[in-house]
Amino acid sequence: MLDPIINKRLYQQVAERIRRQIETGTLAAGDRLPAEKELAQKLGVSRPTIREALVALEIAGFVEIRTGSGTYICHRKKLLSPMLDAGPGPFELLNARLLIEGEVAAEAAMRVTDENLAAVEATVEEMEQMILAGVHSRAADQKFHVLIAHMSGNSVLAELVSNLWQGMFSPMFYKMSELTGLIANQELALTEHKAIFAALATHDPVGARAAMRRHLKSVETVLTKNSIAFISGKTRSI
Repeated sequence: MLDPIINKRLYQQVAERIRRQIETGTLAAGDRLPAEKELAQKLGVSRPTIREALVALEIAGFVEIRTGSGTYICHRKKLLSPMLDAGPGPFELLNARLLIEGEVAAEAAMRVTDENLAAVEATVEEMEQMILAGVHSRAADQKFHVLIAHMSGNSVLAELVSNLWQGMFSPMFYKMSELTGLIANQELALTEHKAIFAALATHDPVGARAAMRRHLKSVETVLTKNSIAFISGKTRSI
C-alpha cells in the first residue's frame, strides 16, 4: 500500500517504487512485471493508475511494454537519472475535462451565434477530411473543443480548456492512446463531435452538456477498457 504524498501524483509514487527496485537490482533486466490487476491489488491503487505509472516508466526508459506479452525491465548500460514530473496523468486530465467541458458546452449552447456555428462546423469538416486522408485529427479535435470554450463567453473557462488540451499533447497521453487503440477510434470521436454540434445548433444546453459528457466518457472508456496487455506469467514480486 502506498502512503499518500501531497506533492507527488499517485502514478508517480507507483513509478518511483518500481524504479527504485530496478535500480537496486530487486527487479533485473528482462524480468516481466506482474499483470496490471495484480500490481493494482498489491499496491492498493486503481488499474488506471498502474497504466499511467508503467507508461511513465517506459517513456523514461526503465521498462518496455510489449502489447500482447507484458511489461519487461529494460537492459541498460547505466542507470538513468530519477524520473521527472511528467505532469497530470491522462485520467486526471480527462476527469478535469469531464467536470468542466460539459458545463462549458451547455453555456455555449445558450450563447451560440451563426458565426460561431460556422466555425465549429468547419472543425468538424476538417476532422472528417483528416480521417479520410489517414492523418491524425488531433489538431482539429483541439480546435473544436477550444472554440466551444470561447463560445461560453467566459475567458477563464476558455483558458482552462485550452490549458487542459496542452496536456492532451503530452508524451504520456500520446503513448497511452497508442497502446490502447484510442487513435484508431477517431471515427467514433467524429460522430460524437457531430452530436455536440447538433445540440449547439438547436441552442439545447441540456443536450450539449450530455453530448459533451458522453464524448469524454467514451475517451475514458477506451483508455480504461482497452488494457495494455499485461499478461501474467513468470514475474518478480513488487
